[in-house]
Amino acid sequence: MSPRPPARRSGPQGRPTRPGATGAPRRAPARDKEGLGGEQVEGRHAVLELLKARRRTVQKIYVADAQDPSDILDAIELEAQRQRVPIQLISMARLDREARTEGHQGVLAFAGRLATVGIEQLLQHPRPFLLVCDGVTDPRNLGAMLRSADGAGVTGVILPRHRTARISPTVTKTAAGAIEYLTFCDVGGIPAAIDQLNKAGVLTVGLAGESKDSLYDLDLGTGPVALIVGGEEKGLAPLTRKRCAGVVSIPQLGKISSLNAGVAVSVAAFEVARQRHTH
Repeated sequence: MSPRPPARRSGPQGRPTRPGATGAPRRAPARDKEGLGGEQVEGRHAVLELLKARRRTVQKIYVADAQDPSDILDAIELEAQRQRVPIQLISMARLDREARTEGHQGVLAFAGRLATVGIEQLLQHPRPFLLVCDGVTDPRNLGAMLRSADGAGVTGVILPRHRTARISPTVTKTAAGAIEYLTFCDVGGIPAAIDQLNKAGVLTVGLAGESKDSLYDLDLGTGPVALIVGGEEKGLAPLTRKRCAGVVSIPQLGKISSLNAGVAVSVAAFEVARQRHTH
């Protein structure tokens, strides 16, 4: 990373005043009051994509000093300069204190909260391909799902306001920047949201490892599709399962009966992408 001007070192040296800045354990605020989250972004790729996407306001970036030269750190600095986003060099020890993940890679940014849209707006896409997360509480699983969703061409992600992981620094780090390109919708209840999708002609497909029906027997390439995934321990909630037009599994040849939820979403999402590519 190229040397930065001394002015970058100026500014308040105290920790910024914000919720959770004290030494007390941080608790995630209620989703209905604080939205999806996403205000603190950690990790080099996640911060770079935050800047490149230009979908949210970036207030400032902290970079740990005395790091080895890196092309991606140079790219972060250049993009921040273009957008007039202040970069502050701080010690690695202080950045460790500010960070909420262990894998911050010496960079973190503070940005505006992720915006959300209504289901009606998701359905305005010419070919809706939606991911519906019903009670996914593991932030790393959610981050992996969002990264796969972006790669497979998902056009919208529906999350409940309760009993789910927020878009925390762990989620943003795991997603490696994917959250900056996805469109999010948060809803009061997943069953009601699925009802709305069914009425709009969306094929709602629940993923459940115990199902006797195979994902690969479905036509997923010719119309609107929504993949619904449940929580890591209990899977799809009973009401959610009842609302799905179909519940399928991913055929497996091993001894373990089900895939990790994040892996299952990745396999299913790319099967939708494959079928859409062939039509």
